[in-house]
Amino acid sequence: MAKSEAGRTGKDIRSDCWVAIETTSSGGLSLEIRSKVESMYGTSFRQTVEDGLKLFSIENARVEIEDKGALPFTIMARLETAVRRLGDPVEKQFLPDMAAQCTYTTTRDRMRRSRLYLPGNDPKLSVNAGIHKPDGVILDLEDSVHPSEKDAARLMVRNALRQVDFMGAERMVRINQGDLGLLDLEFVIPHNVHVVLIPKVESPDQVKAVDGKIQEIRKAGKVEAEVFLMPIVESALGAIKAYEIATASPNNVALTIGLEDYTADIGTRRTAEGRESFWARSQVVNAARAAGIQPIDTVFSDVSDMEGLRASVIEAKSLGFDGKGCIHPRQIQVIHEAFAPTDAEIDRAKKVVLAFENAQAKGLGVVSLGSKMIDPPVVKRALHTVDLAIAVGKMKGNWRDEQ
Repeated sequence: MAKSEAGRTGKDIRSDCWVAIETTSSGGLSLEIRSKVESMYGTSFRQTVEDGLKLFSIENARVEIEDKGALPFTIMARLETAVRRLGDPVEKQFLPDMAAQCTYTTTRDRMRRSRLYLPGNDPKLSVNAGIHKPDGVILDLEDSVHPSEKDAARLMVRNALRQVDFMGAERMVRINQGDLGLLDLEFVIPHNVHVVLIPKVESPDQVKAVDGKIQEIRKAGKVEAEVFLMPIVESALGAIKAYEIATASPNNVALTIGLEDYTADIGTRRTAEGRESFWARSQVVNAARAAGIQPIDTVFSDVSDMEGLRASVIEAKSLGFDGKGCIHPRQIQVIHEAFAPTDAEIDRAKKVVLAFENAQAKGLGVVSLGSKMIDPPVVKRALHTVDLAIAVGKMKGNWRDEQ
């Protein structure tokens, strides 16, 4: 006989459940479910559990479940975790159907202004994340998950990727470091993850190892959709090697920085002014731009300080960053507003673009606006501003017709 348990219970727990399994030598299955919604969903709940036990060939066991409003994909993840913790090798996976709303893909150059971190082992936070309209959601398997719950989080994230409607947000997963992260990939790559975040990268070899494992899994499972990478620089060595990291894989689409670990590594503390991290952030911006990928800034940790967040985003934008991390949904709107081009920036960009197109139409090699000559980098920046303004809805795609 063996015993195991998985999940969480308690008065503050919601959208989750606790599962305990004790195998027996005989007697069949004894299933006890405690749930406030058992009168409405008890039959389907019980059927889900019985289907799972049958899948894993468990015929004799006492199973106890305490439900706190868990959705089927959560019940399935908790049950599978408990089964795996019994100790015997488990090859099968208790997978929910891939929902139609989970099958969309991404693109290399899509906007990544905001990415919302969600603890991978807490299903209540992922279910409604899409309504806040972040550019991306990060189902986290690393720092937000206790070491003893890494196995449970891996299955919860896998099932969330198959069931949760993130409403068009880019579907990201932050894996763990080293071999544990490579194991994470086996459970997430086949389930339409768009971007894998690689933590604490200090060498291009770390990126290459993750990329190689992803391609191996894609080939074995016939996964057609591309999986992009976002390495995270979080140390002095990582900052020094930022360009090597940024160019380590053709599947890199962005490079970002984590300042909590970085400042600890250089022996200081993070400040609102950010002088201690200016060099490292500049390294990330320049490395990303030189590699042709997006530079993404760190998170702003004070979720109650919206003005501080706005100032931080404006500073990040001035340094050359394209996006910023979020640890709370209320930060998303502020980040989007602050990264959007201002009316003055849009007006200036439109004039530059029109002057450039007019010069091209006339076969002129020199572009001028009024009495000033316009250099190619200025035109490039103006085109980027126009594209961004259209993407965020501050300009119409046919704006030239209105001039």
